[in-house]
Amino acid sequence: MAKHWGGRDTYKQEGRLFSLGKLLANRQSRSGIYTASSASRTLAIPTFSTSYRQIMATELPSSQNPNDAALKAAMKGFDHLFSNDIVGARKEFAADHTPFHWMGLGACAFLQAALGMEASLMAEATHCLTKAEAESKALLRSARSSSSSRFPQGTEWEILNADAVVLLGLTHALSESYMGYLQCLYSLNSAHGKFTKLYKTVFPTGLDHYSTPATTPAISRNASNPNLAVSTQRSSFFGRWARPTGSLLSVPSSLSAAGASLPLDGPVEELIVSGTAFGYGLFNLVFSLLPKKIQSVVGFFGFKHDRKLALQALAVAAAKSDVHSVFAGLVLMTYHGVVLLMSGYQADEAHIVKQYRAIVDKIESKYPTGALWILNRAKILRMTHDPQAAIHVLQEGLGPDREFSFVQADTLLVFELAWTLLSQRRYQEAADMFIKLTELNSWSQATYYFIAAGCYVSLGNRVKAQSLFDAIPDLVNQRKINGKDLPTEVLIKKKLEFYKAKQARRGGPVESFVDAIAISPAEELGIFWNNHARIENDIAHAHILEWASLSPPVSIDSPHIQTNVEVKDTAVDLDTPDELALRSLLLGVTHRTVQEFKSAREFLVDAHGRRNEMIISTWIPGVAMFELAVLDLKELEAREKIDTEEDPAVLRSAWSTALDSAIVKLDQAYALAPTNVDLSSRLDTRIAMLRDEIGLKREKLGLH
Repeated sequence: MAKHWGGRDTYKQEGRLFSLGKLLANRQSRSGIYTASSASRTLAIPTFSTSYRQIMATELPSSQNPNDAALKAAMKGFDHLFSNDIVGARKEFAADHTPFHWMGLGACAFLQAALGMEASLMAEATHCLTKAEAESKALLRSARSSSSSRFPQGTEWEILNADAVVLLGLTHALSESYMGYLQCLYSLNSAHGKFTKLYKTVFPTGLDHYSTPATTPAISRNASNPNLAVSTQRSSFFGRWARPTGSLLSVPSSLSAAGASLPLDGPVEELIVSGTAFGYGLFNLVFSLLPKKIQSVVGFFGFKHDRKLALQALAVAAAKSDVHSVFAGLVLMTYHGVVLLMSGYQADEAHIVKQYRAIVDKIESKYPTGALWILNRAKILRMTHDPQAAIHVLQEGLGPDREFSFVQADTLLVFELAWTLLSQRRYQEAADMFIKLTELNSWSQATYYFIAAGCYVSLGNRVKAQSLFDAIPDLVNQRKINGKDLPTEVLIKKKLEFYKAKQARRGGPVESFVDAIAISPAEELGIFWNNHARIENDIAHAHILEWASLSPPVSIDSPHIQTNVEVKDTAVDLDTPDELALRSLLLGVTHRTVQEFKSAREFLVDAHGRRNEMIISTWIPGVAMFELAVLDLKELEAREKIDTEEDPAVLRSAWSTALDSAIVKLDQAYALAPTNVDLSSRLDTRIAMLRDEIGLKREKLGLH
């Protein structure tokens, strides 16, 4: 969706969850085509034999689908998998030779690959999915009609085939390169026709007759000020299916008659309904989250995405009991988490949090030991301004008394813990966690070292920081995707050269370039993870005091900055436009966090205004303009909450102006982030998310 899914640069960890959601794809059509190269990951997979034909030839009651028993047996393996017991899952999947069991083994392999972001595992996952696609085609051709199913023969294999195709596309997107996105788009185009056909077959009258994990009524997506709410025919997100009941799964009252006529589904029919909704929803959601530069190719392919319908379809899938439902829930969790973290502004944050929490509650109640659900529980706490509780949940989830440990999933807990600790200025603990990540996977050890080194800069331990910086060049050379450096590592290499040049210019030994660093690299990379937007005021104040104390003194007035700072006789701390712009960007974001909007705007304008002077930090102007767009919206949101008696017409007009202003700034931010700008694809995704939230706000206010 990343999750997205967005930034595999380790926000890649966020985006990788989107592919995790798609993992489900892999889950069913995995015929026995994969053997892990590593002895520790060797999978016992039987050769594709006649077992499927034997199943199909068995005489069964006409009311029973011949695949029901095999699917139920395979579900036991997924129960183990979702509970962190990957060893037990593999054992269960290896117990039989049906396609469902083989697909389960493939699911394990892909899940490890997607979460671990390791090249060898991703290659194996690609191989597995390619084989799964081929085998599902073969099974589709050999499928025979059955009076026990209300769906056309072989529909389950069509779903598996389309799942595999989309998952292959997501595997390509994990590189977070534009080539990877193009390969992803090609795969999505291939699957588009499949999912459209399946959707029309399985949901001929649409999705409105299906329940979803909704817990809040549609009105919760209306404007936060009831005086501004405008009645419209369209509702957003899960609005039109949600009902104001206490039940986790709710069905619209208009469905009473239609719902009663729906036939009871067996495991395979459940798979078809859930799988179609999941695949169709995921397809549309993934495409809607691709960077705009990649979406521009859509005219050539001739299809469009519908994010609202995508979210509705995923919600329908999440309400089912099939394996797809768990992955649909995971995709929705990831999407909500990424929107809360990266969009900067939400049209109705309370509604998103409620939906997010409802999905987590549903899955966690069944699989309380699963790392992925623990992760999302912690994310909710962090997004709702309870970082200490989030840290506690993550530390408990990583505790030594766990019954099962799934290394790749646990890595996400460590990753989230590391960033949460960093956001709290707990630098030593954060450094320890980032270093621990290098022991858990090999995605980008250079990135982890760079952030950990930044933590040691903040701690004043420059000797340790220098030793970590010195190890980075070799780590970069060891880890490339398709022969190219990872996006974060491209930026890191530039920063190291920048520090060395500054140290040489100041007359110091180049081998001790850490002495030239004034602003922690950890806090700089934290901008890309929006790590300063949801911190508490005391943390923001500490940041402001630290960055404002650097010379030369800031020239922008702020009630949080002392104006009588003594000027140092030594060389100034920040002597380049890049560093001055970086400080202004950080001060702008943190001032906005403490709702000091006037100063925040001046700092962000200053950061953007240095765009023609920068040497390497060409990403700053685009990000600064994006943050200015967020500022327009957050400032009016704060005013709306404070002055609840303001004339609705005046406030509605103010929102119209603010939304228009934000769109203009997003256009400017997009123009400032061409492909040659570091991590521009991440900014593209953030811009797309914020545009969506602006659209939702317009809809709720009746502004067109």
